[in-house]
Amino acid sequence: MSTPMEITLQNPQEPNISDLENGVAASAPPILNEEKVLVSVEVCLKPSSTARIDDVRSSVERMLEKRSLSYNDGPIPVPLDDPFLTENVQRIRICDSDEWVQNHEVLLFWQVKPVVHVFQLSEEGPCEDLSEEGQLSSFNEWILPAKEFDGMWESLIYESGLKQRLLRYAASALLFTEKGVDPFLVSWNRIILLHGPPGTGKTSLCKALAQKLSIRFSSRYPQSQLVEVNAHSLFSKWFSESGKLVAKLFQKIQEMVEEENNLVFVLIDEVESLAAARKAALSGSEPSDSIRVVNALLTQMDKLKSSPNVIILTTSNITAAIDIAFVDRADIKAYVGPPTLQARYEILRSCLLELMRKAILSSFQECDQLILPNYATMKEKLNVPKTQEVQAPFLLCKQLLEAAGACEGLSGRSLRKLPFLAHAALSNPYHCDPGRFLCTMIDTARREISELHE
Repeated sequence: MSTPMEITLQNPQEPNISDLENGVAASAPPILNEEKVLVSVEVCLKPSSTARIDDVRSSVERMLEKRSLSYNDGPIPVPLDDPFLTENVQRIRICDSDEWVQNHEVLLFWQVKPVVHVFQLSEEGPCEDLSEEGQLSSFNEWILPAKEFDGMWESLIYESGLKQRLLRYAASALLFTEKGVDPFLVSWNRIILLHGPPGTGKTSLCKALAQKLSIRFSSRYPQSQLVEVNAHSLFSKWFSESGKLVAKLFQKIQEMVEEENNLVFVLIDEVESLAAARKAALSGSEPSDSIRVVNALLTQMDKLKSSPNVIILTTSNITAAIDIAFVDRADIKAYVGPPTLQARYEILRSCLLELMRKAILSSFQECDQLILPNYATMKEKLNVPKTQEVQAPFLLCKQLLEAAGACEGLSGRSLRKLPFLAHAALSNPYHCDPGRFLCTMIDTARREISELHE
């Protein structure tokens, strides 16, 4: 990944007259003085594909060389005239161009160096640790990239820059370890802490981040695994058993980490439960076994620092309850708050587009993207003088913005459920236009918010 940079001409000179007459100067792209912008292109193979990753990557790179269009985030059609790609590739998607586009309006093909990542989704699903009778499972395990998490990264909408910040942090953390930077001179722990109120998608973001990194670093780490730790299960009802549970858990993780080509993500959800137990034990209201398990967990996490192929992801719903000993170990402490107006608009917009694609809602004749433009385009349309004719799609945008405003106070999780609840409230659920549906959704949102405050 590369930070977007300015593109300049190298030694600009007066064009040759003969070249102008032949049309050469008008069509040739300028020569770059700076490094091109790196843009990720993710290629998902079909489940039935047995093609070599390198062969698919080379074929996609050749296809992109012929592409003389601008680059925007989103899918690229698999070329029907290429039987090899048609047989093996399920989809191709451009990523990471959105930041450049926001700042510079457009990203042209000659400014881009595509970085192709080829992957195949695992369909195995989670594998649970079989605990003894009466005990919760201490962890779940996924082989990444997993079909279960496919599309999760794109569906998560946050304030600008949060997801890119996490991607860049992980890239730097793995690079520093790979290059052998002295940790006594430059310190980093490869620990991420996401904190904020419930329902804001912290756990989903951790899983989606692990999925995304398993794709981006697949050339260095052909195998990736996600281990989700159930923090509550680490406390046994039997005295002195908790320490054994922690030891068993990290023995399993250590076995994964010992494989140098395996990138391991450890997700500890609701880490504040560990902090609460530690404080209670120190105050004397909990047995000393509780503080032993927390200290054992922190010690085991410190031991993982020496392994270059592990990243620890943690979440907390109660920021104030996080143990300072744990907070100090986290490199990134990112607050994930309730969705802003822009985020609410984009979440509801994605929901409506999906319902129109699936014909649950009727659609206009125009393209869906014209009916429901993104937030930035919609704000520009609001500045159009009122003397101009107002079209029906623009009225729909205003309704959607009103719905996003009415949803203030709802979490991202509640917003994703809102279209379903609104549809269930329709008198005729089998035929409804988007405008009437949005009116129902606004009423549903107000009812949900009023019930929250009762």
